Amino acid sequence: MDISFIVMWLGFILASYSVVGNDVIQTLGTFLTSNEKRVKWWILWAFASVILLYALVGGYMAGDIDYGRLDKFDMPTTYNWYYLLPPLVLLSITRSGIPVSTTFMILTLFSLSSIPNDLPTMMSSVFDSGTKLGGMIQKSIMGYIIAFLSSIIIYVAITRLTEKRFLDNPITENSRPFWTAAQWFTTGFLWFQWLTQDLANIYIYLRGGEDLSIGGFIFSVVILVGLLGYIFYQKGGAVQNVVREKTNTADIRSATFVDLIYGIILYIFKYNYLGLFEAKLPMSTTWVFIGLLAGREIGIRLNLEKKLSSKVTRMVFADLGKVFFGLLVSVVLVFIIKLLAG
Repeated sequence: MDISFIVMWLGFILASYSVVGNDVIQTLGTFLTSNEKRVKWWILWAFASVILLYALVGGYMAGDIDYGRLDKFDMPTTYNWYYLLPPLVLLSITRSGIPVSTTFMILTLFSLSSIPNDLPTMMSSVFDSGTKLGGMIQKSIMGYIIAFLSSIIIYVAITRLTEKRFLDNPITENSRPFWTAAQWFTTGFLWFQWLTQDLANIYIYLRGGEDLSIGGFIFSVVILVGLLGYIFYQKGGAVQNVVREKTNTADIRSATFVDLIYGIILYIFKYNYLGLFEAKLPMSTTWVFIGLLAGREIGIRLNLEKKLSSKVTRMVFADLGKVFFGLLVSVVLVFIIKLLAG
């Protein structure tokens, strides 16, 4: 019995739930945190769904639902049982509240053909930017470094004009409409940038949308929109705590700056404005997000307290340790699958 069709769609559903529950919250986390007490969850869901539909329908009509991120991947002709392992592992890690990279966890599985068969060469491929795995890892680490350093510089420069003022002066009802509009605009910009990066992590199970019928496409959209609604209804789940524990992220004004900076960094990497990596090579948006929050926290504390407390240092290293743990699990898992598959 050929189980490829079952594995393909089951893998898509599991990947959808895992990616939505992990990466989406990192992208829309500040949007949720800063609005959850004033705006009904289904209104937030409707807003995010409109942009999701725009990205999906636009990509499908252009025959590029993964926005070119899978151009260098060989789509499988058959799906074996082990294609279900990465989203299952990702799902279990996400439920524990650990932010991990879905790019590493899922896309590395579809790089099996480019991974050597012997263990020593496998290990060396992790550090080779010429391989898919090594290239994604190095691009993601660079994303963390750039987000981390740039957010330190930005928040050291602007904290007294923004964060300190926000902390000392709660938002007034007269200024709320402006900041609400600003935040929803920056969130929409960020959300679209994220979608054009990470839809590949989901639709790779459907061969990047190649030969996907209209009926199949509609079914996939219903799944994604429905899962997005569930996550909004659950107020983000355990991963949302990564956002809530950071300074003043519940303030809609602070959230606006986080979303804007995050969106700009993703935009820079999307079009390779730095010229460091190939634009269409997938990267971990999780690493960018964690780097941004870490740099922001350090910048704020350096400005307001003139020092870094042990609590902030532990928080930064704890978040970094979590994403490194996810990377380690991803690499070990794909190596095990490679050895099992022969």
